[in-house]
Amino acid sequence: MKKKTIYDGKILGLNIYDITVRGKKLKREIIEHRGAAAILAFDVEGKVILVKQHRFGHGYILEIPAGTLEKGEKPEKCASREIQEETGHKAKKLTHLITYYPSVGYNKEAIYCFVAKNVQKISGQALDEDEIMSVVKISLKKLLNMIKMGKIIDSKTICAVLAYALKNKIY
Repeated sequence: MKKKTIYDGKILGLNIYDITVRGKKLKREIIEHRGAAAILAFDVEGKVILVKQHRFGHGYILEIPAGTLEKGEKPEKCASREIQEETGHKAKKLTHLITYYPSVGYNKEAIYCFVAKNVQKISGQALDEDEIMSVVKISLKKLLNMIKMGKIIDSKTICAVLAYALKNKIY
């Protein structure tokens, strides 16, 4: 296998791989990404804590708090850090919900989703300079309906909410 680096940026890289599969020589353009962690968090009243975040190309969208793993960072620590930075809430206990790969054909990124209950507000947001978001809380039932109606377009939110609903037989 031969690898040629095309781009090496802050959060992702792009490499071209020359590989052989079943005797066939192939080229694959692959995005290299450290991965991300996301958290489906419920406040003390049972509402889901979301962020309404500006995403270039899509405008403002609702999604669960999430972020890219720092080098060497464990996914659970990243999820805990992100919920606090993005919403000012602290999760005492995180439970792994699902890990999925959003674009398996050309991207190595894994997204680790966790769930936390009885999450409490302890501070204000501590956003990065390039983050533009506000906190929104809604019921799980309303969120499921928004997914069904196509109003939620973020894959990590859809995957985490549906995995949670299926595991807890909420449908």
